[in-house]
Amino acid sequence: MDKQHLFKNIQKKQSFLCVGLDTDIKKIPQHLLKEKDPIFAFNKAIIDATADYCVAFKPNMAFYESMGITGLTAFEKTIAYLRENYQDQFIIADAKRGDIGNTSAMYAQTFFSYYKVDAVTVVPYMGEDGVKPFLLYPEAWVILLALTSNKGSGDFQLTEDKQGEKLFEKVIKKSQEWASDEQMMYVVGATQSKMFLDIRKYAPNHFLLVPGIGTQGGSLAEVALYGMNNQCGLLVNSSRAIIYADHSDQFAHFAREAAHALQREMAGYLQDKGIISCKG
Repeated sequence: MDKQHLFKNIQKKQSFLCVGLDTDIKKIPQHLLKEKDPIFAFNKAIIDATADYCVAFKPNMAFYESMGITGLTAFEKTIAYLRENYQDQFIIADAKRGDIGNTSAMYAQTFFSYYKVDAVTVVPYMGEDGVKPFLLYPEAWVILLALTSNKGSGDFQLTEDKQGEKLFEKVIKKSQEWASDEQMMYVVGATQSKMFLDIRKYAPNHFLLVPGIGTQGGSLAEVALYGMNNQCGLLVNSSRAIIYADHSDQFAHFAREAAHALQREMAGYLQDKGIISCKG
């Protein structure tokens, strides 16, 4: 999916919501454990319930890999279900891969040739040769970790060199030599909201994948205020607050309500920016 198509979907749905499929078999409703594939059954219900209000889905690979072949099968079925039934959804594999060139090439082949997702999250620490193999797929996206929302993000990402340049700023500047805003995005945590002003100085036109609202305490209002550009430029992820909004047999209904609430709020920010003409 190219950048313009993604932007048109944001306008059409009046939403920049990404639903995180962080599916933990210990947290899904108990009645689903009777299903042949409980993880896929849960994901399918969540997707069907929330697809009207989001533009992207982001399975977190750790939750699937932790279950071995059973989890990977559920992941593969989830991607196939999205591709068959919701072609307008942007699919992100939250894998946080990155290694020496030949290993990164295999990771890229896994996600872009085999699973055929739209994007994969990549760790930039090993530099250009660890990222470039993911960029050999012109219709796919690299989402590079820049400034994350976790407590330890300051241990390295906010450290400064002698010229006062922070490490995350160096990552953003240097990586733009490798790809344009048509193929690269950045992960920026919602809890770093005022840092969006600095990030937009260096990456004014890039899309930013923003985790950390809701359960992690990030403010959607601040993210929109400081991070939105003229093409929105944001994919704001919510995982637990949506998919675990309820644990009864009505879980999908409550997930839909949670997604709809975020979509309505997002529509207001898009209207304020002049990206859409009326609230949904």
